[in-house]
Amino acid sequence: MVTALAARAATPEAAGDASSRAAWEVAAQVTDPEVPVLTIADLGVLRSVASDGRAAHVVLTPTYSGCPAIDQMRDDVVLQLTAAGYGDVRVDFTLTPAWTTDWMSADGRAKLRRYGIAPPNGKAPHLDGPVRLTMAVKCPRCDSLDTRELARFGSTSCKALYECRSCLEPFDFFKVL
Repeated sequence: MVTALAARAATPEAAGDASSRAAWEVAAQVTDPEVPVLTIADLGVLRSVASDGRAAHVVLTPTYSGCPAIDQMRDDVVLQLTAAGYGDVRVDFTLTPAWTTDWMSADGRAKLRRYGIAPPNGKAPHLDGPVRLTMAVKCPRCDSLDTRELARFGSTSCKALYECRSCLEPFDFFKVL
């Protein structure tokens, strides 16, 4: 079985050889079960893929340690790669380094906004640098900054429920983590 290097940047190019890049492209098509407009690559949960053309080893980082969707993501990755002809598929999880919204792709943030979820705004707090958070949350429907938090937890734990005071619509905000 091949092994993946979780420390590498999470891009298909970082997968290295052509076999690993091809397996990455297959795994990257898996969607997030909680926000189906995002792929696990958009979300930054797909950390590494290594393959020799027959077997594939995938490493995922859950958005947080209690993420209820991670088992479904694993099963979907196994199904996707198996359907693409990989005979031996292994999916491992890693919590180090911890997932951060900084890992979300720009395309993923745009998809969230079009879906009606305010994307994370700002950089996640890191121990090795200053905290740079934008406090205002922009309404994904009308772009107003006149919004307020209704509940710290929205439809999932990684989102908060907000209300726009301009258009009066409720919306989820993907929290900066």
